[in-house]
Amino acid sequence: MKKWTGGSVILALALLLFLRYALLPSSSSAATAAAAASPRRQPRRSRPPPHPSLSPKPHLLLSLPGLDVLFPSPNSTRSPQLDPSSKLAWAHMRPLLLRSDALPATADGVREAAAAWTELLAALDAEIGGKAAPFGGSNAELEKKSCPFAVNGSGSSLDIPCGFVQDSAVTVVGIPTGRNGSSRFGIELVGSRLPDGEAEPPMVLRCNVSLGGDGPLVAQNSWTVEGGWGEWEQCPAIGSAAANSSLKVDELVRCNEQLGESGVLENLNGSRPDGEKPAEKLKHSSHLSVGSPFVEGHPFTATLWAGLEGFHLTVNGRHETSFAYRERLEPWSVSEVRISGDLQLLSSLANGLPVSVDLDLIGDVKVLQAPPVPKRRIFMLVGVSSAANNFERRMALRRSWMQYEAVRSGNVAVRFLTGLHKNKQVNLELWREAQTYGDIQLMPFVDYYSLITLKTIALCILGTKILPAKYIMKTDDDAFVRINEILSSLNKSVSNGLLYGLISFESSPHRDKDSKWFISQEEWPHDKYPPWAHGPGYIISRDIAKFIARGHQERNLQVSYSN
Repeated sequence: MKKWTGGSVILALALLLFLRYALLPSSSSAATAAAAASPRRQPRRSRPPPHPSLSPKPHLLLSLPGLDVLFPSPNSTRSPQLDPSSKLAWAHMRPLLLRSDALPATADGVREAAAAWTELLAALDAEIGGKAAPFGGSNAELEKKSCPFAVNGSGSSLDIPCGFVQDSAVTVVGIPTGRNGSSRFGIELVGSRLPDGEAEPPMVLRCNVSLGGDGPLVAQNSWTVEGGWGEWEQCPAIGSAAANSSLKVDELVRCNEQLGESGVLENLNGSRPDGEKPAEKLKHSSHLSVGSPFVEGHPFTATLWAGLEGFHLTVNGRHETSFAYRERLEPWSVSEVRISGDLQLLSSLANGLPVSVDLDLIGDVKVLQAPPVPKRRIFMLVGVSSAANNFERRMALRRSWMQYEAVRSGNVAVRFLTGLHKNKQVNLELWREAQTYGDIQLMPFVDYYSLITLKTIALCILGTKILPAKYIMKTDDDAFVRINEILSSLNKSVSNGLLYGLISFESSPHRDKDSKWFISQEEWPHDKYPPWAHGPGYIISRDIAKFIARGHQERNLQVSYSN
């Protein structure tokens, strides 16, 4: 879970709390913890956090590639097939996306969303017009393209219909076929290719295995068209980065080694991801771990699985390596698994994949649909950040804490904030889900983790302008929210200047450029963050949400500190 939910939101809260405590007399507060499924909460402190000096007001860009597709003019002859109720926040996002200080990934997120949106509308037009099955295929092809739990095969490639989610895995059974330590093979997780003609899809993960010398060597990396190869991570590692081998991803070591040195391979940029494999060039002096996991002529079972923070390699039941997710190369974007090299492939299986829900198997859909929202101001709006292909998580929430009486009565409204996916099948399934349950708010950008701040701003707009609420809560689709306990606490609390959640007071930004959580000096120039609330569950009062929404619409608050 990302620990920094956006400089804009924190700056807004910092300024508001500073003014509150500087200008108003102190008063007692009945601040208690938000009772979501998360650890002990702490009350906010009164000391004002540091904030950067004021900068010139950002301007609006004249245009952004793809924006006119996502926000067509009122005179456009083509009307979207989606129910407008799924795009209530969407309509307010255009000025935010055009800001000169927009988040770095905004341009790509919008451009890719425009291509995905165009493809979705074409599929819906074909489906509604009865011209063909969605995406131009037959009904049999459509069934094949749906989101299954598992796919298998014996060839060198596996299509992943709807991406990976947490705990998705690909298992390969094979036999290294080289002689005298010459075997070299690899497993690749390939990203989604957009329909607008990308030359090469990104490489979410390349895992190269090289046998020979004193034992096997595993080298892992990722590749994009814009940035080429990142830093190669080797196990066992060599060179100057000995300390890095003990770093953990999901509480698992990056390299399971008993002997040897640690290091990071040099950064090799290339125009294509099929260039020279660095694992072929490396020398090493230790085994991967006690007992070689790869031996020529002997079968092995290797599993690459997706955790919360990165990918993990398990061989013959033992953890060997971990690879932290890199920015904009997230598991949901995986569309294909490729296996190549000196390997007799016996079988390959991808399982734990996201599964779309078959409506025919649901008993009473009405009890899972969002209830009507009363015309009066509701007590609380809960915005749930959710990736497009997390179908099962959203359904689990509808069947569990979204059945609280306060939710079913409409006094508390729950909405999933979901960006578009680069995979056309996922977007079609998402559209059907939005139409069926009425609790999804689509975002006009591809759902990159680095754009999560835009969801938070959209939630503030939603809770103040569209579904007015006294309190606004942000949470994630892997949290269980105890609505009754939260309402009990809020009923005893002040209604203005309120921030509830797990508050961190001493934390620093991630400066590793390859990290999914990378924060640049421009985004946050200080060594420490001001007090901030963790993303799994925090609540703000309406006045704070209104301050954030208005500040961004008037461009008085920065989306981030980057230009």
